[in-house]
Amino acid sequence: MSIFKRGNVYWYHFLFNGEHIQKSTKQGNPRTARQIEAAHRTALARGEVGLVEKQPAQTLAKFIEDRFTPWARATFETASPKTWTGWYRTQLANICAYAPLVNRKLGTITSEHAADFAATLQARGMQPSSVNSALRVLRRVLRLAAEWGATESAPKIKLLRGEHHRDHVVTREEEAKYLAAAGPLLGDIVAVLSDTGMRPEESARLRWESVSWHNGQHGTLQVTHGKTAAARRMLPLSVRVRAVLERRWNDASQPLEGWVWSSETKSGHIEPSTLKKQHRNALRLSGIRPFVLYSLRHTFLTRLGESGCDAWTLARIAGHSSIAMSARYVHPSESAVLNVFSRLSMSEIAC
Repeated sequence: MSIFKRGNVYWYHFLFNGEHIQKSTKQGNPRTARQIEAAHRTALARGEVGLVEKQPAQTLAKFIEDRFTPWARATFETASPKTWTGWYRTQLANICAYAPLVNRKLGTITSEHAADFAATLQARGMQPSSVNSALRVLRRVLRLAAEWGATESAPKIKLLRGEHHRDHVVTREEEAKYLAAAGPLLGDIVAVLSDTGMRPEESARLRWESVSWHNGQHGTLQVTHGKTAAARRMLPLSVRVRAVLERRWNDASQPLEGWVWSSETKSGHIEPSTLKKQHRNALRLSGIRPFVLYSLRHTFLTRLGESGCDAWTLARIAGHSSIAMSARYVHPSESAVLNVFSRLSMSEIAC
């Protein structure tokens, strides 16, 4: 007989016809626990009780339809529409279009099936970045399935190599050349992104009601929308950002409310995708290394980290819920690493 104590009560476990039986006795006395285990064994042998039947495993398609999609829609459709429409909804459609994967039961999906899915997307002409987006959503689906008890574990999913990353850090020299080549609107937006670290979609949704000219040293702005509660935060204005916003505010006759970056779009404000053509032209004219606008977030947070900002403050400014997430955005340069060691050497000499 095999009993073990968990907390203040004893449990027992044994094999019966190849099936693992485990149950709490709800008793704190080991002798009583052994008696309960023996009674259960006897009852099973006589056929007086049956084994607990397992619930039939769901297919991936059924889990996505019944549980994951409602969760993703409720979580992101209002708080972060772009995350829902441009990320989850698009990639879930790609996943559900691949029958060999979505028709499998959750517990039978392996890393090999995910690799086959990725190979199929590549064969259709999708770039590694797009394929990895689908794999990330698949990984999220399977991890939540395991977390919610729909399957015992989630397979390890490997991403493809060759993805165009957004973690490029723009140098001060590159930034100056870019701004000289950019038009007035793009230049203003890039200046704000470079000095606040906001996500492009956060900047696009900035409203005049969220800008204060009197808080802090140069004023503040409030980010009111984001993926998580941590994304809603207050940011101080740099001298450059205040100059940009104040000039636009005066040009717009000092409105009390409305979009900062108003545009003739369905949403009423400029969208990050609207700037793609202007951004490509600025890159071409400036002749600098290509980057995406989101790289300016990595650039700002890297500069912030190199300035000596502690990890917790940096995470708050970035709107991250953990410092582990912020660590992915800070990319110290070689010169910054050398400067740290130089300061360390000088302090040792002083001692």
